[in-house]
Amino acid sequence: MSHVENELSSQPECWKRAAELAVHHKDALPAPGERVAIVGCGTSLFMAQAAAALREGAGQGETDAFAASEYPAGRSYDRVVALTRSGTTTEVLELLAQVRGGARTTAITADPETPVMRAADDVVVMEFADEESVVQTRFATTALTLLRAHLGLHTEQAVADARTALAEPLPEGLVGRDQFTFLGRGWTVGLAQEAALKMREASLSWTEAYPAMEYRHGPISISTENTATWMFGEAPDGLAEQVRATGAQWVAGHLDPLAELVRAQRLAVAVAAARGLDPDRPRHLTRSVILDGQS
Repeated sequence: MSHVENELSSQPECWKRAAELAVHHKDALPAPGERVAIVGCGTSLFMAQAAAALREGAGQGETDAFAASEYPAGRSYDRVVALTRSGTTTEVLELLAQVRGGARTTAITADPETPVMRAADDVVVMEFADEESVVQTRFATTALTLLRAHLGLHTEQAVADARTALAEPLPEGLVGRDQFTFLGRGWTVGLAQEAALKMREASLSWTEAYPAMEYRHGPISISTENTATWMFGEAPDGLAEQVRATGAQWVAGHLDPLAELVRAQRLAVAVAAARGLDPDRPRHLTRSVILDGQS
């Protein structure tokens, strides 16, 4: 079993632990009414997008998400939350140094022996969700579960659905498709983006992701009998029928959307195996991006 397979299979237990951890770290996480920016790079950016949409949708306060390298320097926030598995990513460390003193900073990380421990005002460490793999799975979903639980939005059903996502077969014929599109609405747009990234990283697949209502505004033109379109959450009326009419395979999300991401992670590993690729050795990637002059 690859590191990726082993780590993605541990997600239900990681989510349970994250939900318990949220209670103990409530003072380090955004308070109701705070104006918050959530930042990250790569996978962490997409989790930040999902978390921001959830928080603002829950009426907890204005919440934005940015790539750490694209944080708007002139904008004022009460708190900046950084998601960083390794705690060493250059853009994240530089941003935390830049905003410290102007906004309270919180880092959510997996490694207590990295520079982010000194760079943020508050730190939540989830060592149990750390990973050997380059391709992120469990840390990302566990960090989002921590934030969902902090908002009161995590449920035991999400954990049960994750177990179902690990146990049930993937839709028939899906692994053999040539191209994959993932769609979301609201907070699940970030999940769709992350599903597409997993497919690119692990299986070198041609993948795209869009807000579901945008799919009819051009992207549906690529749909053919060799493609698949996967919906995270409830689909807009009529979209499934329109996709099927192109000959493409439609995959309806029937589990908690975060559990649907677990299914997509499994698909990425399965497609990699079918193509003779090692998902633990993604092309051109490293576990953390550390630019020259950083440590």
